[in-house]
Amino acid sequence: MRRRLWSVVTVALLVVGVTACSTKPSTTANEQPPIVVGSTLALTGAFAATGIIHKIAGEAFVDRLNAAGGLLGRPVKWTVLDDQSDTTKIAPLYEQLITQDKVDLIMGPYATPNILAAMAVAERHGYVLPHHTAVLAPQLTYACQFPGWSIGPTPNSFIPNQLFDAVASLPNPPKKIAVLTSQSGSAAFVTDGLGNDKNGVPTIAAQRGLQVVLNEHYAPGTTDWTNLATKVRDAAPDLLISNSLGVDTVGQLNAMKQLGYKPPLTFSLFPAPGPLLGLGADGEGILSVSIFEPNPTNLDKMGGDVKAIVQDFKKRATDAKVPYTVFETQAAASWNAWQILTEGVKGAGKLDQKAICDSLHSKGADTTFSGHLTFDQKVNNFWPTTLGIKQIQGGDWLMVWPADRAAARLKGAAT
Repeated sequence: MRRRLWSVVTVALLVVGVTACSTKPSTTANEQPPIVVGSTLALTGAFAATGIIHKIAGEAFVDRLNAAGGLLGRPVKWTVLDDQSDTTKIAPLYEQLITQDKVDLIMGPYATPNILAAMAVAERHGYVLPHHTAVLAPQLTYACQFPGWSIGPTPNSFIPNQLFDAVASLPNPPKKIAVLTSQSGSAAFVTDGLGNDKNGVPTIAAQRGLQVVLNEHYAPGTTDWTNLATKVRDAAPDLLISNSLGVDTVGQLNAMKQLGYKPPLTFSLFPAPGPLLGLGADGEGILSVSIFEPNPTNLDKMGGDVKAIVQDFKKRATDAKVPYTVFETQAAASWNAWQILTEGVKGAGKLDQKAICDSLHSKGADTTFSGHLTFDQKVNNFWPTTLGIKQIQGGDWLMVWPADRAAARLKGAAT
């Protein structure tokens, strides 16, 4: 009956045009029925360049898990639906996964606004929700949501302070900054703070003696960057901070190039990593945040299993014709989220949502890329951050800050 039910569900999804994929074929008579994990991802739309990274990482994790015997002695099947990068589609799709498809477990989507929408559904149904990229910690109040990428409970303070610490180490540190901010929740949070906490890039810059020469917000989905590019050029900052997602920074820099201008230094908050490398020489020196880069120094420290994961991801991404095939911070966040989910199930010893949630709170989770994680509800389960700064150097992303985790020295503006 269960196998028949899944056949019906699959046909139904195809009929309504929802993209679904599975990393495990249907069961045979000799197998236990699969544990089904349901989620959405941005497989099309504005976030697709990043969504595909999470899809490939998730498929690699599930295949590896099944090769090692599955979970609770059962194979794991992942059903992922395309949310088309549209926040309004998230809640209905997660309702479908839980109430119609009857999935056993769920995984979060990509991008903070989408994760918040999924969280509301998870909380309503009492499901544990691991997720890979949400940073809007004050709004992630559900006790059974668990972040796979932590910038601590106050990333609006941590990120600008870490960035300004890094660039202050340069021989000629920036004195003037321009800020372009997507009104998408996580990006705006880093610029403006939230609620009573008004700390963010402009306030912290002022505290550190930096001059904010431009502070502009723009709507998500913006594609015409001419006006903002002109304002940045006219403001002539030493450092452009693009608090944005996906390919926004690429569009901004291309528009500036059309004006014959390039910022001396650029920081991009949450970009798709490949398109910035695609800028070639124009991308040299760009900065961003990272929890993991497969630089040789990191790989040598972390050992053979990590190297195998990185190599497997590269092969899968190459086969999928993804332009950027490197297992980096987005993929590492996905891996963390999947390990949080499976560690919770193993700790509980059963598919009981409350037991899984309780196990994660009491035992934490061991992860390959961020170590042992502990989850404190007082800070909405955001664990002590492992965030660093990376920079494009010689056509590759290299960790450059903090110094004890750097694979290269931070470089200043080209002269």
